[in-house]
Amino acid sequence: MNEHYENHRAVLDTVRRFEQMQARQESVFFDLEDFELIIDHYVTNARFEEALQACEAALGQYPFSTELLIDRAQVTAMRGDYTEAERQIDHVATIDPTNADVAVTRGIISTQRGQFAEAVAFFQIGLEQEPERDDIHFNLGLAYQSWQKFKSAAKHYKQSLRLNPDNETGVQELLHCLEISGRLEEHLEFFQKFTDDDPYAAMAWYNLGQYWYRREDFTKAAEAFDYAIVISPDFYDAHHWLADAFVCQEEFRKAIAEFELSYAPGEPTDEAMCNIGECYEKLREWDAARRFYRQALELNPEMDEAWFGQGVLMQEQERWMEAIHFFRKATELYGDSGEYWAALGAAENQVGNVVSALEAYEKATEVAPEEAQGWVNWSAILYEQGHFGEAAALVQHAVELHPHEAHFHYMRCAYLLADGHLREAYQSLETALALNYDQHTLLFDYFPELRRQPALLRLIDQHRS
Repeated sequence: MNEHYENHRAVLDTVRRFEQMQARQESVFFDLEDFELIIDHYVTNARFEEALQACEAALGQYPFSTELLIDRAQVTAMRGDYTEAERQIDHVATIDPTNADVAVTRGIISTQRGQFAEAVAFFQIGLEQEPERDDIHFNLGLAYQSWQKFKSAAKHYKQSLRLNPDNETGVQELLHCLEISGRLEEHLEFFQKFTDDDPYAAMAWYNLGQYWYRREDFTKAAEAFDYAIVISPDFYDAHHWLADAFVCQEEFRKAIAEFELSYAPGEPTDEAMCNIGECYEKLREWDAARRFYRQALELNPEMDEAWFGQGVLMQEQERWMEAIHFFRKATELYGDSGEYWAALGAAENQVGNVVSALEAYEKATEVAPEEAQGWVNWSAILYEQGHFGEAAALVQHAVELHPHEAHFHYMRCAYLLADGHLREAYQSLETALALNYDQHTLLFDYFPELRRQPALLRLIDQHRS
């Protein structure tokens, strides 16, 4: 495992050297194997433009390399230029028709195009030529997963991992497929077998930790990640996930210590700094939290999570104008978060910017209609403005999303009463009382004037057990 991470660092050093030479417009000279590593690094991180540039630089040096021609065709497909990718791989096929990667590349193009049956057929041709290729099984898994055939996808991800247990993406995709098909629990033995076969393989323990994390057994997840770290102390991803497991157990100081070990010495990442900031936020240590959020933004000024985190700090201290500034910046950077828009709406409402608050809540429900809180908060403002019917219609969305949540039925009841729809209001109240009688006090917390409605009080009293 240490060797794996030494190799990883060596790849990063090679990539850094390549980028420096390009920035200085120097002649780039690398071994063919180094170019392959550079291209693979960019592809793994979905940096397809840089991957294509690396392909072109490599082909300038090794114009007759079939491997590089295939790499370029695959990267071209990943960029979405399928016609050009097909032209390039057809050219390779004329040079080296028996190369398994010709079929694999055609499979990748078909997967990208959504032609999944065709993709599977191409990958199967590749497997017939080279049956022990873990990457072909992985690509078959991706094709089946995109085709919504999760059991078949899981079968090939498992085979890919048997051949190459170090494929972290393969583990994540397998766990996703098992989770979505309701087969996670029955696969404990599959993950444990890797640790049984080689108890000193850090990656095997790391993968077992991922399994327990998905099962939401954070104690066992932490134990597995800890074993991985004991075997390989510089296993940065294991430190990160151990920290995450501690966060899920609300052990924030332990999490901070692990996040501080989740990057190479002297090379902090924006993600680690932001995570540490959030832990301090949970501990209500505002100054430390803000310091780490700021460090995250120094490393990456466009990190929306760090802008949002600073907004939460201001919100917790009731510094609403500053909160608005940070929340608005977060929405500018990532406008598809219902949470960001809802937080902005709440802050705008606190300073009396009702129109801006309504706009923010409308945006929250537009980008995340499945999140009830946006509908609820939007409805509350409309109720305060006297728009009772609109408020009732909006909270109905929350009721439909969570029909067994009594809270939303009580709110709908109050809005309908205010709008004069007594029969519908009492129907909502009866549903709410049946779901959770004790929560009926919410009605009076939100709307104290309802204590003066005798018919309402009688109905509540009838449901007292």
